[in-house]
Amino acid sequence: MDGTKISSAGLDAALDTLFLPFQSGLLAWPPMGEVRFLRARSGALDHPKGAVLSCEQGFKPQTDALRQQGELVSAEDHPPYPLVLLLPPRQRDEARALYARALAIAAPGALVVASLANNEGARSGEADLHRLAGNGTSLSKNKCRAFWSIADAATRDEALAEQWTRGDVPRPIADGRFISRPGLFAWDRLDAASQLLVEHLPPDLRGQGADLGAGYGYLSAEACARCPGITGLDLFEADARALDLARMNLAHASERVALAFHWHDVSTGLPGSYDFILSNPPFHVGRRDAPELGLAFIAAAARALLPGGRLLLVANRHLPYEDLLAASFAQVRTVAVRDGFKLIAATKAAA
Repeated sequence: MDGTKISSAGLDAALDTLFLPFQSGLLAWPPMGEVRFLRARSGALDHPKGAVLSCEQGFKPQTDALRQQGELVSAEDHPPYPLVLLLPPRQRDEARALYARALAIAAPGALVVASLANNEGARSGEADLHRLAGNGTSLSKNKCRAFWSIADAATRDEALAEQWTRGDVPRPIADGRFISRPGLFAWDRLDAASQLLVEHLPPDLRGQGADLGAGYGYLSAEACARCPGITGLDLFEADARALDLARMNLAHASERVALAFHWHDVSTGLPGSYDFILSNPPFHVGRRDAPELGLAFIAAAARALLPGGRLLLVANRHLPYEDLLAASFAQVRTVAVRDGFKLIAATKAAA
């Protein structure tokens, strides 16, 4: 293919495999029209020169990386599309809803092409798309599988598409206390680590605070309810789907606390200054432990806290955060350890 290729150095095998059927000549890129790429990732986007590739990505670091590559990023669908590409998520309910959406926005006769790593559910993903579309083909390479179907109303199972779309709608969890949806972190329960932090929230927290990696808003909601001295709270979350739900889950708290919701990559730093910060930071990239994420959250918190400000951080017990905490804060203590988690309180030096 005569394409615009940015090397990913083989770091994203599923992305490389997605474009392989076009590179090998099995599939042809449409001669005209905007191609939609759902859950797009940065890297080797091997498309013809002059082709319009409209990328959707709700994870802020990836959105930023795609824009830095010069790709068009849009949250809005403008169907019908002559080709729809997608990199499905691991969570099956979310993925099934995405297959239904991809077929719905594809033009009649257009291809829907997906790719997954074998250890991320490639076989079940292929089976789901082909079952829904009523047709399909696949190619295996790079320990991944690219699979595709033709958007054909005559073979598509519309009842199944409706069922799978409903499977990804926001719904109540925790006895109706919160709204969540498949695919988010701890989407169907109250996360045990976050519960540990909530149980030890200091009632004297006050002033302006931040929640780093806020998810659907559990920690923030509990802090607003339990700490009457809080006057403002900024929620930072890289997943746009989670942040939308946090707005819903914190609606009642906005009557007393000044809330702000930031779709933001915390590892790039924070735009404000805070009296306290709460965080249950992420520590995975795919299936890999990535303690560097938590370390970046700690560094951002240390820079953003006011003199004498407090950080409350909960994490898996094995994660190596103590050295950076000791170097960044005047006081550090382990508040609680339970079920493999640790809760750490750190205080920044006074001016």
